[in-house]
Amino acid sequence: MKYWLAIASADHARRGLQSGFMQVCHGKLSPLSRIKPENGVVYYSATRIYRVKDDFKSFTAIGYVAQGEPYQVDMGNNFLLFRRGRTLAW
Repeated sequence: MKYWLAIASADHARRGLQSGFMQVCHGKLSPLSRIKPENGVVYYSATRIYRVKDDFKSFTAIGYVAQGEPYQVDMGNNFLLFRRGRTLAW
């Protein structure tokens, strides 16, 4: 089994937790394709809120990747990104 470190603001990590997905590198497919089901993932957050500088610097989520492939999401205005499902509590 492999373990991965993902970096995201705490508010983005929380959004994934609440909605049951994980996302890395602003939704790029390539890194999500390397992460496989049942791999472990730990999220580190340097800030509480995306693009707001503070000294938060904390691990904010932990879990495992769910079965299935990355899937694409349309965020509106043709802004397409990729996500994966996650299992267990983050």
